[in-house]
Amino acid sequence: MRVLAINDISCVGKCSLTVALPVISACGVTCDILPTALLSTHTGGFTGYTFLGLDDEMKKIADHWESLHLKYDLIYSGYLGSRAQIAFVKDIKRRFLKKDGVFVVDPVLGDNFTFYKGFDQAFADEMLSLCREADYILPNETESYLLTGTKDFSAALEMLAKVCPHPVITGAETKDGYYIYYKDDEGERRMPIPHVEGSFHGSGDVVASAFCGCLMRGLPLERALSVSANFCYHAILRTEKEVPDRKYGLNYEREIFGFLRELEANA
Repeated sequence: MRVLAINDISCVGKCSLTVALPVISACGVTCDILPTALLSTHTGGFTGYTFLGLDDEMKKIADHWESLHLKYDLIYSGYLGSRAQIAFVKDIKRRFLKKDGVFVVDPVLGDNFTFYKGFDQAFADEMLSLCREADYILPNETESYLLTGTKDFSAALEMLAKVCPHPVITGAETKDGYYIYYKDDEGERRMPIPHVEGSFHGSGDVVASAFCGCLMRGLPLERALSVSANFCYHAILRTEKEVPDRKYGLNYEREIFGFLRELEANA
């Protein structure tokens, strides 16, 4: 099994590809990477960071890969910095995903119901066009709102289900708790998840990466979400106790063996 993870490399802060590569690989799956940008740190809480877009290099990498006849069982797309990169990922899917392969999109747009710096509604509309090509999409509660225009998660899920067969809204806060909203072949589902107060950078990347690994190991949607969310929760608990400055990311490494035990028990 071979996965391609498309995301940025933030050299400090444990997110994006520095999460995807070790987590997916630990699941017993070969994980290749296609970096979209190189940053000295991630952008959440750090100042003065450096940024280098890799649009030209991405094209050269893909052309070389084509000469190697590479094909992927799953392609996972995360942070994309421009509309041109969104269009390029569509081309990557066409060229490198197996006919029976799985395309997972984490539509990185924002948090706290606002866009990340440099993104706007026009970019969100373009991201929605990428979601139309996905088998699974994993927006957080903010991104579901930015993609649909509604904060009603059931309504957002219904709208996203017209775009993608298996939409998943992660970490949705409601008046009666926190849930993962998702749609399977039988309709809308709502999975309760534990919650720790505060912001933990990189948690979405941990969930998405673990989810891709679980899919590749044959777990059905519900179990893949449950195992991935449980892994993230325990990583958050450990981070809360052991990492005073949360912008440096989740201490997921110390919880990965528990994640793998649960994965093996369900595979």
